[in-house]
Amino acid sequence: MKKILSFSLFLMIGLVLSQVLPGVLGNNYESLEVITGALLYVALSFIMINVGREFVLDKTKWKSYVKDYFVAMATAALPWIFVAFYFIFIILPVEYNTDWEAWKESLLLSRFAAPTSAGILFTMLAAIGLRSSWIYKKIQVLAIFDDLDTILLMIPLQIIMIGMKWQMGVILLVVTLLLWLGWKHMSKYNLKQDWKHILFYSIIVVAITISIDHYTKLLFGPEGAIHIEVLLPAFVLGMMMKSIHIDSKIERGVSTGISLIFMLLVGLSMPHFIGSTIMTEASMESGSIMGEQPMLSWGNIAMHVVFVTILSNIGKMVPLLFYRDRLIEERLALSIGMFTRGEVGAGIIFIALGYNIGGPALIISVLTMVLNLILTGIFVVWVKKLSLRASKKLETAKAV
Repeated sequence: MKKILSFSLFLMIGLVLSQVLPGVLGNNYESLEVITGALLYVALSFIMINVGREFVLDKTKWKSYVKDYFVAMATAALPWIFVAFYFIFIILPVEYNTDWEAWKESLLLSRFAAPTSAGILFTMLAAIGLRSSWIYKKIQVLAIFDDLDTILLMIPLQIIMIGMKWQMGVILLVVTLLLWLGWKHMSKYNLKQDWKHILFYSIIVVAITISIDHYTKLLFGPEGAIHIEVLLPAFVLGMMMKSIHIDSKIERGVSTGISLIFMLLVGLSMPHFIGSTIMTEASMESGSIMGEQPMLSWGNIAMHVVFVTILSNIGKMVPLLFYRDRLIEERLALSIGMFTRGEVGAGIIFIALGYNIGGPALIISVLTMVLNLILTGIFVVWVKKLSLRASKKLETAKAV
């Protein structure tokens, strides 16, 4: 529980610093942004490699995972759609209800609500003794699949944001190749997997993606750059590693530390929003509709955070409608377990910032993630109680 609260605390500290440091550092703040941006990508790559390492499937039984994938896809899609509609019809003025530009921004930013935090969830469920349960095994598959679905959907969302240029054709080719390599060589390579090596791999992934962006920008200009997000390359690299679990105090400490730094850096990346408007120079130049919206009162923001949290978690209840051969307590526990949010969702918010999407919706998204993190302990306790109740029912049924 301390770990979860620390995630929320570091995200909030970063958020506060994002409002204070520009005024304190002045022009030097731009240099800080370059450094923190690079560190953020390295931390995100580190996290995604570890998520990929958890992606272990029996390829000979791939058909058995088809249902799970579609359940996970629906579990990721409904929160996304609910929040996107909320941003359009509740947050934005009515004149933007049918504006395609507003819809594009909303669809990208609201994707933060889709992915379940696999790392946080697996750790907490294992800690309360559920590692051998059906709930743990099923949630492990669903959480990884909805992370994968979120990563893959970023490609069409990128196309929506910048249009189907030839660069997107190259990106689609790279994505297809990466997915093929990931599936073909899943859990094949016996690479060293202590934190130092994973951090080294993370730096390499970031260096390659930044280099591609930099050199294509030099060759074809800013509009012709090929920008590949680190999410998928890092995830696929993790997939191809033969999973080796190094369970030591140092490994756990460093992994948690990097996740905390990532949360701090995500908060630090937020645009300046204290004042009458939340519009940054970048969003003015880009014509961002969300970035142009005036700041709401903190009371209104708090209300929207609660509603968005409820909506996104209702969307996560899809597993309750499936797996009918299991007890309703198990299905409900499975659904509640998917409520947890964390690093991947924060990564989506950071990517949305790259498209200069700001406004009250951005602050609501960040604070919604903070609230979900704070509530994670309650969700996990709820899952444990439902699991125990299901176990008692099964034992009673066997005794009869």
